[in-house]
Parts: sequence; C-alpha cells; structure tokens
Amino acid sequence: MPRRSIFSSLERSNLLALPDNNDDLIRYYTFNEQDISIILQHRGAENRLGFAIQLCYMRYPGIMLGIEDPPFPPLLHYVSSQLNINPDVWGEYGQRPQTRREHLRELQMLFGFKPFSTTEHYQKAVDSLAEISKQTDKGIILANALIGDLRDQSILLPPITVIERICAEAITRSERQLYKLFTEPLSEEQYRQLDQILNVRENSNISTLTWLRQSPGAPTPKHLLEHIERLKALKKLALPNGIERQVHQNRLLKLAREGSQMTPQHFQDLEAARRYATLAAVLLEARATVIDEAIDLHDRILGALFNKAKRSHEQQFQSSGKEINEKSAAVLSHWQRLGGSQAKRLRSFRRHRIGNPVGRFYPKRRGGTEACPPGRV
Repeated sequence: MPRRSIFSSLERSNLLALPDNNDDLIRYYTFNEQDISIILQHRGAENRLGFAIQLCYMRYPGIMLGIEDPPFPPLLHYVSSQLNINPDVWGEYGQRPQTRREHLRELQMLFGFKPFSTTEHYQKAVDSLAEISKQTDKGIILANALIGDLRDQSILLPPITVIERICAEAITRSERQLYKLFTEPLSEEQYRQLDQILNVRENSNISTLTWLRQSPGAPTPKHLLEHIERLKALKKLALPNGIERQVHQNRLLKLAREGSQMTPQHFQDLEAARRYATLAAVLLEARATVIDEAIDLHDRILGALFNKAKRSHEQQFQSSGKEINEKSAAVLSHWQRLGGSQAKRLRSFRRHRIGNPVGRFYPKRRGGTEACPPGRV
C-alpha cells in the first residue's frame, strides 16, 4: 500500500476544521423541529446539550467528538442559544462513558449515520476517486471530493491518516494507468529510440534530449534551420498520433514539467514504465514548443527584414531630399522668371495700344505707314 505525505501541515489542519463564522454556523448547525423534538426527549440539560453537540459533529464535519475533546466554543454557544441551555453544563455531560456510547448508537439509528469500515468502505472510497485522480494529483482536491462523497452517504469520516492513505493509493493507481497509456502503443524500435535520446550526440558534449530542449536564441536563419532540424528529429520518433488526447491535459503537463527538470541520469534511474512515459510526455511537449518557437522565429526574421528595408528607404529618402529640394527651387524660379517676362510684355503691349489706337495707321504712297494726323480719321 502506498505511503506518501500528500497534505501540507496547513491542509491537514484545515481539512476537518469547524466553521467559525455566523453564516456557516447557521447553515450547518441550525436544528429543525424534528431535531428539537428528539433532543428534548433526553433528561437533563447536560444530556440534551451533549446529544445536540454530538449530532452537530456527525453532520459536519462528519466525525465523532472524542471523549476527552471539548466542543468548539462557537458551536457550543450557538447550540446552547438554540436550546436555551447554559453552555457551562457541558462539563457535566458524559461523566458516565455509557451515556456517550448510548447517544452515539441512538444518533446512528435515528439519523442513519454509519461508521467508516475498512473492509466495507475503503476500496469503494479508492474507486470513487478514479475519475478525479485522472485529472489531478493534488491530495487536498481528492480529499475534499472523498469527504463530500462520504458525507452524502452519511458515512462518518475515518481519521485523516486513513483519508490520506486512500488519496495516495488513488493517485498511485492513476499514475500507473497514465504510464500504461503512454507506453502500451510504443514499439520495440521506439523504446530503443527513446533510450538513445538520453545518450550524448555525435560530435557534441550534450545529450540529444538536452539538444531538443534548447531555446532558439536570436532570430537568425541559422537558428531557424537548427529548430527545423530538431522538429525533424522529433518527427522521426513517430510517436503514436493522438496519444496526448487520451490523457487529461493537467496530468500531461505535470508529467512533462517533471521531465523537463530531469537530467538524462535522472531518467536512467527511473523504473522503465515511468521513464518511457515521462520521456514521451516531454517529447510531445517539446514538439509543440519547437513548432511554436519556429513560427515565432520566422515572424521575427520577417519583421527584422521589413524594419531593415524601411530604415534603408527612409535613409535613401533623406539623402535625396536635398537634391529634390534644389530641383524644386530651380523649377519654381524658372516659372517665376517666365511669369515676370510675360507680365512685362503684356504691360508693354497695353501701353503701345493706348498710345496708338487700332485703325489710326494707314499706308504711305511710297511704302511704309505713318500715323494719321490728329483730327483725321
């Protein structure tokens, strides 16, 4: 049976803690009319209070209060206020051990509570965690699911050590199934290739696994080609298609993260099933990472080329700007001179017409023209 500590000290202390705020006290420990009627059937204020407190503990968190254990003070005061009993009478309860045993048997008979039995409930509890253990290996999540299931069945909770053992066994069973899902479809050739990945590469001082997990570096064509070579090497392994879809994404990522922190020497120390399954998870994650990084490298290289061309164009434009300005100024000056000459000729023509109106010229008898004498038309 697996033995592992899957709870932190804080998780262990909070797992069966009682509520201490008014809302939760009201939610879990408010009695109905039937509860009150059963409680009032007991003689003596101390027996009524003791019976009511035991009922509260069995309902939530689902345990029996120990003989030497005092009740939780907020709970004691809340129950006392419902029954109109002085909480100080608790010290008189259970002076006869037989009274407590009778109350426990009565509570189980009237309210249907059942004690946890290792022979009857242990294996069922492990089986009930099969589905959730495929999704996560966090002990506290499994423990909360187990406790909720036992409460729904009115089964009193076992000690925390038993709960921890149940969760650890469910996790171990799930891990074995996970390793089987990864390794069962692999061929002997694929096993051999996975073993070779842990060896040092030819003409290099690093293993193939380390080379496959190297970061791309600067966005250069050389690094892009190296990443393409890594992708070809991963594709050559020909891991079964869709193998990653048979495993919950959380477990796949966790297995890959564990493998990413291991050296080839660590892999060789693992048992065969775990080693091959972890390597397969690491390579599946590496394949997706290499593809993403190769695409990112391609985009960054294109972006660098575009920026380089843009800067070159801007520099060329700036260097030719002076020449363009000089030519523009020359053209403008030429048009201004043309415009000034044309205006000068136009003014000269207008003065000539004013001084010599049209129709006042006539031909001489012997060639040429002369102006008509004033007063003649």
